[in-house]
Amino acid sequence: MASLSMAPVNIFRHGADEEKAETARLSSFVGAIAIGDLVKSTLGPKGMDKILLGGGKGASVTVTNDGATILKAIGVDNPAAKVLVDMSKVQDDEVGDGTTSVTVLAAELLREAELLIAKKIHPQTIISGWRKATQAAREALREAAVDHSNDDARFQEDLLNISRTTLSSKLLTHHKDHFANLAVNAVMRLKGSGNLDAIHVIKKLGGSLTDSYLDEGFLLDKKIGVNQPKRLENVNILIANTGMDTDKIKVFGSRVRVDSMAKVAEIEQAEKEKMKEKVERILKHGINCFINRQLIYNYPEQLFAQAGIMAIEHADFSGVERLALVTGGEITSTFDHPELVKLGHCKLIEEVMIGEDTLIHFSGVSMGEACTIILRGATQQILDEAERSLHDALCVLAQTVKEPRTVYGGGCSEMLMARVVSDLANRTPGKEAVAMESFAKALMTLPTIIADNAGYDSADLVAQLRAAHQDNKSSFGLNMFEGTIGNMAELGITESFQVKRQVLLSASEAAEMILRVDNIIKAAPRKRVPDHHPC
Repeated sequence: MASLSMAPVNIFRHGADEEKAETARLSSFVGAIAIGDLVKSTLGPKGMDKILLGGGKGASVTVTNDGATILKAIGVDNPAAKVLVDMSKVQDDEVGDGTTSVTVLAAELLREAELLIAKKIHPQTIISGWRKATQAAREALREAAVDHSNDDARFQEDLLNISRTTLSSKLLTHHKDHFANLAVNAVMRLKGSGNLDAIHVIKKLGGSLTDSYLDEGFLLDKKIGVNQPKRLENVNILIANTGMDTDKIKVFGSRVRVDSMAKVAEIEQAEKEKMKEKVERILKHGINCFINRQLIYNYPEQLFAQAGIMAIEHADFSGVERLALVTGGEITSTFDHPELVKLGHCKLIEEVMIGEDTLIHFSGVSMGEACTIILRGATQQILDEAERSLHDALCVLAQTVKEPRTVYGGGCSEMLMARVVSDLANRTPGKEAVAMESFAKALMTLPTIIADNAGYDSADLVAQLRAAHQDNKSSFGLNMFEGTIGNMAELGITESFQVKRQVLLSASEAAEMILRVDNIIKAAPRKRVPDHHPC
């Protein structure tokens, strides 16, 4: 019998790569921990900002401390790092806030797991312990949550506190009372629907952040056509996405040859007739305002002016979509059957001035909850970051209206969960207890990082906070404005239960998934096919 060769057999295609066992695990841990270290300095009310400089000629500059924005902007090659980036995006889409917290918690869990694996504890044992710890932490968070939805005044105060807490770590922290009121008033207008599309945000350079305000109604950043009415009452609006030049068939590369200028004039006249015919079909809808996503051109605009119709051209797509939503109309592109077209309605359309710009204001729209927040600021970067901050606050408030339970912030919830998990670890025999203890340590790193970012002695503050929670002062957290621990109920530092629960579950699931990895197989890179075109 022939002896088997002991040489390693490569089963992969040439160029493919494989990392095994400890190497694969270490590679995953290093990538995920690096992502956590990248964003953890932005955590908390005293977190720092990052400048994101785009590539290319006109490099864009973004100044932000929003975890999801930072992670979306960086290109990562490490597969575990990509998992955390995707998790952060999902957190942003689901609840709007907690993007940095979820990334940092997952990274800290993996940091603890790395130490446990070095002590020869099997990954499955760690995962089993973590699952029990997650269940205990989730139960503790649920029991600590309070619901004031039956008391309108207290619920309104909860919403304001949540909004202030969300904005505390953002650019708007110095004007958080002003913007918290803006966000709460906008969300309360939605009457529980949670449809944030009804809230339009417009950014206008000039003034200061405190000049930002909430306008009841809808604003479109466009101008009304020449010689057309600038103010209309009881308006029927036709919203369209159609080319107003002609409906002719465009043949690529086609040319028209004429033998006299009179023939050119005939072609122009024929095009004008087609435009006029289209305008007449539009007028049959019984409207007094026509809004088109595409250009209207001079001749149709003139025809609309003669008919006393307000015509607005080149309305951007998101503006048209939102306008159709709030006025109760539909976007149409053909006009042969007026009876099938659903028109939009509003009580008043007029031009308004904001700064040096003219905008079109729609008031008394069909969707009464629609409103517009006008942001003012000195630079485009400030306006962009203010919009991101306000978006986070609006998302969290919309979630809180649907799921009204709240918990205390300032590291209070994390310390509460860590204490419950530690108590469970003390009662659990075997190696799972060590895994549970590591989960509690990871939870406690969040208040530690918040204190570090503020420049305080985190070891001292977290020790005081832990002692307070052991003494059943379960509403105590970090007061980062005084550098002490304090009662979060008195300070009004409140967060959404939904956000905290999502952070806990997403971080533990992502860390668990990365911990299971024992092999990374990289596909062979695509080969460049040379062009064989003749010169």
